[in-house]
Amino acid sequence: MTAYAIRSPAVRWAGLAGFAAAVTAAALLGTLAVTGTAGEYATLDRPSWAPPSWLFGPVWTVLYGMIAVAGWLVWRRVGADRVLVPYAVQLVLNAAWTPIFFGAGQYGWALVDIVAMWVAIAVTILGFRRVHRAAAWLLVPYLLWVSYATALNAAIWYLNR
Repeated sequence: MTAYAIRSPAVRWAGLAGFAAAVTAAALLGTLAVTGTAGEYATLDRPSWAPPSWLFGPVWTVLYGMIAVAGWLVWRRVGADRVLVPYAVQLVLNAAWTPIFFGAGQYGWALVDIVAMWVAIAVTILGFRRVHRAAAWLLVPYLLWVSYATALNAAIWYLNR
């Protein structure tokens, strides 16, 4: 990793805005690509431990904020370094999941996507840990939620085959 520090306050805040925009774009791509997700979720056979649909919005809002700040903290230390590649990969996989699961109804392929996302998040945490420990910790709730979501995706795939 290169020794790099963003010193200009204007550049720092622009960077935060950039990370917020990237995370927002990933969230919106997934959400806007598909309508009626809450209704479709209600029609699925789900395990007893599945959360109500209203819970997803608040949880993801908090997680997306943490994801953006984590990426920004690392970027401030190292700039556009390769440690941010798995971060970008997990965002792309995150954006793809909703259209695969809800848009295409491909629960098995969505499971493949979310497992790959989980791996990318774990790799991101490991890479971030070497650069900025707080940034790595900011991603732990995301990994935990995606772990739960992976189990939920697997159960829904099994119950709706």
